[in-house]
Parts: sequence; structure tokens; C-alpha cells
Amino acid sequence: MRDAIGSPVRTGDATPAPVGVPFVTTYALAYMSVALMLIAPLLVTLALKIRSLVGPEQAPASLALVTGVGGLLTVFSAPVFGRLSDRTSSRHGMRRPWMVGGLAGGVLGIGVVAAAANVATVLAGWCLAQLCFNALQAALVAVLPDQVPLTQRGTVSGVLGITVPVAAVLGTFLVQLVEGNQAAMFLTPCVIGAVLVLGFAAKLNDRRLDPRNARPWAVRDLLTAFAAHPRRDPDFAWAFAGRFLFIGAYAFLTTYQAFYLLEHVGTSESQVPHQVFVATSVQSAVLVVASLTAGRFSDRTGRRKVFVVVAALTYGAALFVVAASHTFTGFLIGMAISGLGFGTYMAVDLALVADVLPDPANSARDMGLFNIANALPYALAPAVAPAILGASDNSYGVLYAVAGTCAVLAAAAVLPIRGVR
Repeated sequence: MRDAIGSPVRTGDATPAPVGVPFVTTYALAYMSVALMLIAPLLVTLALKIRSLVGPEQAPASLALVTGVGGLLTVFSAPVFGRLSDRTSSRHGMRRPWMVGGLAGGVLGIGVVAAAANVATVLAGWCLAQLCFNALQAALVAVLPDQVPLTQRGTVSGVLGITVPVAAVLGTFLVQLVEGNQAAMFLTPCVIGAVLVLGFAAKLNDRRLDPRNARPWAVRDLLTAFAAHPRRDPDFAWAFAGRFLFIGAYAFLTTYQAFYLLEHVGTSESQVPHQVFVATSVQSAVLVVASLTAGRFSDRTGRRKVFVVVAALTYGAALFVVAASHTFTGFLIGMAISGLGFGTYMAVDLALVADVLPDPANSARDMGLFNIANALPYALAPAVAPAILGASDNSYGVLYAVAGTCAVLAAAAVLPIRGVR
């Protein structure tokens, strides 16, 4: 059985058939949508919303609270949703129910944030959004090992790698278009994202689990969802460490770039949405080319590690440029260099991770466990950043130098991996 955009329906661990352009296109658009619905608030709207509620003095600490707690929820929910997806024997498939349900709850959470009159309500809405979008993301990321054969993973990962910056540009563009209408600034990206996710879910030839083979859910599964075995699966552990450090560097940049522009560069608040849009556009223009090129070359050469190491070092260099700059022009140069590093990294690292998954039968659980490396930095960076700023006399240059160091360490973490070249 075959769908227009998917591989044959699988009930076991058979190698998936090659995927075509329709599948890759709709998958990438759905993958982008999760980033669109979350990154637009993280880049601009959430910081401005909190600033409007508590004022400029309390805004950094309040933002740290909201993003930190939301990030922790993501950490603990990702493996659980992955495990639940792996055990789902619905006639609609293993992944589709979690896509649709996660989307509905996530959009509701963003709506709560938009309507909030205090930080406590913002926190509640953001936690709901993070929790539900994480269920959606856990199902979407499992589609890569489910549907894409090994020989195409670098190319498909390269396409997926451009979705985050495209989402950042689209999100900041949409926010800029409806500036002044706070509800529209939050909800417009959600409307577009919902259409794209539902389109993919409707067409996906989803992997199915025979109910006779489904294991019943037990309380101990909640704990085993977080089970990791670094000694048994060292490649997966090193890949996890590398991604954690790299996303930590990225979290510092994205979470605090609005404050960086306001406090370090001297940008007026009214100019922040436009400058963030320009910066993300420059970054993304470089990133798209880098991601598509790196993913294809990785498949052709059969190599992953060299691309990931060079990319992490490049991203670290970009953050040091940002740290040393005191002008918007310097910030733009750093963002352009970061596009080269980020695009190459995200294109190939996802393929590397899919290649070293410990258990194909539990791909969603393992990818959900790996997603902790994507989520935990967003909880830790806002908690650590105020301490760094306090110790450095509120120096955003020091903050981004720390971020650059994280990227360099991410490159070092990839070197011990032995299961891929």
C-alpha cells in the first residue's frame, strides 16, 4: 500500500522505500510549522508581551521564568509522547493522532498567551503550548526514520534544516505586518502553521501498529521513557551532548537578541521587530544555501561528522563576532556567518542522529529522548543568562562569548562518534 506522499505502510522494521518530492515538500512544510508557531513568539512577541506587562526592568527575569519553565516541561514530555506514539495502534496510524491533538492544544496555549493580562497567565499558556507542540514535534520527527531510507536522510535532513530559519523569517515578517495588534501577532503564525500540519497529516501514509502487537501502557513506562544507556549506546550519547551544546548557543542568541539590540546596540523598541526581521532574513539567505548543499554532499560522500564539526565551529565564530560588535551592521555580519554554520549543522546532524538511533522499533521514543537536547537548553539558558549578565555588569558581549564557547564544545563532542563517518 502506498500514498502519494509516503512510503509503504509498515508494521515492522522493514527498510522504507525511497521518498519523492511531494512527500519531502509537505513534510518540510509541516516541520516548519512547529517552528513557526513557537519561534515567532520567542524571537519577538513573547519578550514584547512580557515587557508590556511588567516593564523593562523586570522583563528579563520574567522572560527567563516563562521560557525556563516551558522548556523544562518540554524536557520531561518529549520522551513520554514519543513512547506513547510508538505504542499507538489507532486505525489512523501511530503518528497522525499526536500531530492533530498536539496542534489543537498548542494553538489554544498560544491564544491564552495572547490574551493574558499578567505573567502568571502567560506562563500557563506558554506551558500548554510547549507541552502540546512537543507532542506534535515528537510525532513529526519520528517520520524521518519511519519513512526515509538511509541513503536519502542527508538530503531530507538538509531540507528540514532550512525550515527553522524559514520559519524565523516568515514569523518575524508576519509579526511585522500586524504590529500593534497583539492578538494577531501571536495567532497569525498559528493559523498558517495549522493549515500546513493538517495538510501533511491528512496525506501521510502513516506507519501502523497492529493492535495485537501493541504493548499496554504501564506506570513503569513513564520512567523507562527516560532510560538512557551511554555505555551501551555511546554514539547516541555523544550526538546528544553535541546537540545540547549547540542548541544552548542558539538559545542564548534567539532568546536574548531583542534585549541585545535594545541594551547593547541601542535600538529603539519600535525598531526591534524590523531589525530582527532583517537579521533573520540575512541569516536565512545564507542558511538555506548551506543546508541544501551540505545535506546533499553528506549523502554523496557518506560522511556526517566532518560537516557537523566544521558547522559548529563556524557557528561559534559567528557568536564571537556578535559578542565583539556594538553596531547593527556588526550584528548582521555575525548573523550571516551564523547562517552558514547553523544551516550546515542542522542539515547533517539530524541525519547523523537518525543513523545512530539505538532501537528502530522505538524511534519516536529515542527521538523524543534526543529532543531533550533541543529543549533543555531553552530552560537552562534563561536561567544561566541573568547570572552571566549580573557577573559581567550586564554585558551582552560576554553572554554571547559564552554562547560561542558552547558551540566550539559542540564540535568537540562529535569527534568520538564511531558509528558514522
